[in-house]
Amino acid sequence: MRIEIDPSALGKTRWYEFAVRFLFGGLITAVAGIIAKKFGPGVGGLFLAFPATFPASATLIEKHEKQKKERAGLHGSARGRKAASVDAAGAAIGSLALVAFALLVKRFLPAHSAWLVLTGSTGIWLAVSLSARARWPVGCAAPGNLQPASHCTSLPAPVPLP
Repeated sequence: MRIEIDPSALGKTRWYEFAVRFLFGGLITAVAGIIAKKFGPGVGGLFLAFPATFPASATLIEKHEKQKKERAGLHGSARGRKAASVDAAGAAIGSLALVAFALLVKRFLPAHSAWLVLTGSTGIWLAVSLSARARWPVGCAAPGNLQPASHCTSLPAPVPLP
């Protein structure tokens, strides 16, 4: 699966879908703030790391894929679930990278320049994201193909880690 940016998708998204994402993100952030106030910033930060817009995005992705199939006269439930699972796999890979980012910031920020630590940690975040994506590919190279990577002939085998 190639990663692409498609600005035309913004025009296909309804205003209320943006509102749902905003609402989910705001609620999760507010809950994290309440938890931080009660139990301290360390505990609250763990909850703030929750991918705030993921629940809304996953349900909207499933809905859109299902609707596309139904417009073609097909039953789209399985397709919608597969599309949401590919999105979840991407979120999991991103979470691994965020853990690496957070650990580096926690370790080096107290003793080093903030801009240097944040720049280096961002570079590590990118490297971990790309490495994890290469190691555990999701989907196939063809746009819209949601077959598991093990069923793809167009992708190379996962790269073994040392």
